[in-house]
Amino acid sequence: MLIQLQNISFDYGSKVILENANWQIGKNERVGLIGNNGTGKSTLLKIINGDLKPQSGNIIIQKEIKIAYFHQDLLSYQSHLPIQEVAELGFENLQRIKKELATFQGKTNLSEKEAIEYSHILHNFENYGGYKMHAKSAEILHGLGFTNKDLEKAFDTFSGGWRMRVLLAQLILQEPDVLLLDEPTNHLDLPSIEWLEKYLIHFHGAAIIVSHDRYFLDRMVTSIVEVFQQDLHIYSGNYTFYEKEKALRTEQLERDYENQQKYIAQQERFVERFRAKASKAKQAQSIVKKLDKLERIELDEEVQHINFQFSVAQEPGKLICSIRDLCKDYGPDKTIFKNANIEINRGDKIALIGANGMGKSTLLKIIAESTDYQGERSGGHNVILGMFAQHQVDVLNMENSIIEELLQDGNGKSELELRQLLGCFLFTGDDVHKKIKILSGGEKSRVALAKVIAGKSNFLLLDEPTNHLDLLSIDMLIRALNDYQGTYIIVSHDRHFLSQTARNFWHIEDYEIKSFQGSYTDWEKWMEAKILQNNKTELINSDSKNNKDKKESSYHEQREARKHKQRLQKKLVKVEKDIEILENSIQDLHTDLSNAQMNNQEERINDILMQLENKQKKQEQLNGEYEEIFEELLLLEEE
Repeated sequence: MLIQLQNISFDYGSKVILENANWQIGKNERVGLIGNNGTGKSTLLKIINGDLKPQSGNIIIQKEIKIAYFHQDLLSYQSHLPIQEVAELGFENLQRIKKELATFQGKTNLSEKEAIEYSHILHNFENYGGYKMHAKSAEILHGLGFTNKDLEKAFDTFSGGWRMRVLLAQLILQEPDVLLLDEPTNHLDLPSIEWLEKYLIHFHGAAIIVSHDRYFLDRMVTSIVEVFQQDLHIYSGNYTFYEKEKALRTEQLERDYENQQKYIAQQERFVERFRAKASKAKQAQSIVKKLDKLERIELDEEVQHINFQFSVAQEPGKLICSIRDLCKDYGPDKTIFKNANIEINRGDKIALIGANGMGKSTLLKIIAESTDYQGERSGGHNVILGMFAQHQVDVLNMENSIIEELLQDGNGKSELELRQLLGCFLFTGDDVHKKIKILSGGEKSRVALAKVIAGKSNFLLLDEPTNHLDLLSIDMLIRALNDYQGTYIIVSHDRHFLSQTARNFWHIEDYEIKSFQGSYTDWEKWMEAKILQNNKTELINSDSKNNKDKKESSYHEQREARKHKQRLQKKLVKVEKDIEILENSIQDLHTDLSNAQMNNQEERINDILMQLENKQKKQEQLNGEYEEIFEELLLLEEE
């Protein structure tokens, strides 16, 4: 076992989070840590990481285990360094070695002791992969959505979501034994989530993941641990298995609860009847003590039985919105749309998906007419628009309490109805009287979403509505959207949410909006087939624009591809041979260095060290060249 929790108890004042909880975490486990908001998931991660100490119990962590913790508080991290350098701070050993190497910078005449030390440091730098550091950090940053141009940009010039990606890359580069990931997908788009999934599948350590993305949990985890009623409940399977097993356990728990309640009622009736009777008083007192010691079965009293609905004030006409010849750009180098056409009809359930930066949020703003654009727009009859986006937080009245904000919105709902709605968004009891100005960013977003739901819009634009919701609230939002009589467009990276709501999928391609009708699974298959076909088409037609004979062009392209592959294979063999020769040369130099050190040949030592430094730089260059050729050959093989 890497980590073992034994009878852990933890509380915040009068609120008990965990009581005598036990858990064992083994190597290569991928665990989904779930539970309603406020049950203690993040607290548990902090206890494992050593940030919090339990009131009682033991945490046994295997010696020399490295734990990396990704959490939302990292948003406060600041740096003026380029993002690649920030990510490379994850190479802790190499950063230490680089500092040691820096002490020798500019020195020409080294003493024998210094030469030996410098040689040892260079050897360590190579052993820890120092010459592959830049290539590895770039590969991970690319996987998380950054371009080559981005790598040299300063960390603090990026938005919060992109900064979190850099810090996730930094943690991955630490190569920890245990990864603690608190909502890692919140700041990722779909391509980056898919990259993270591939990384975690091949990760050799243990991963504990807090996520409200059940699609991600289904694909990633080998077990589920639920924080429920101050204890940890373990399920040996993915999230779908958990749901089925949880239903069976709940059913059994309800039967046990009913039987216990019958037993308690029976015993209490006996006590009431015979308490005053002298011959039975002792027996009655014994039963009272027994009932006091009885471990009472508790049922989940959460809000899952509460549902909410979107109200529609009036039915709109058949056409909701139409835009023709849409053009939008952010300067000459960033065109988003060029002569694009869209049409939204009554009852459409649309998901707008794709990588970040493609223009999804911009399109929602254009439809809502909250940004400038070129094109001809036609609005439908009786259309009442409701929009949720991150910037909607800015229009909340910071001096209002949560309940005041919703009551003043003119939605016509009673305070009781609004309290029920707010309960679904994790605001219960006196929470509703909190001033909006003291809420966190996530809490403000939930208030803004509740306002949209409380309204009576017949056309909704929802930009990442699930980001700050727990699984229970997401389920309720899905049910509400499925019952909604209006029209909506959703931007989301939550694949389960999309699969349960949308029936029309839009993505932005070649400055236009492409549409697909069907389920999310059908859309995935369609996109995979489309990408495969595009790759084949690009390979066949890459240099055939001026060739009228398609068959001849295809033959030419294939022949050129074969020749290119042969050239790459020859180049790979040559580079491989050069690397082998260079490695032998470096080994010989190490031998010469040892001899020179034994014979106190100071001038010879300095000369060898200079040669070593040059050859190791050349080795790094050749290794990078070898990786590039090998990866290109792999791509050609796949095609």
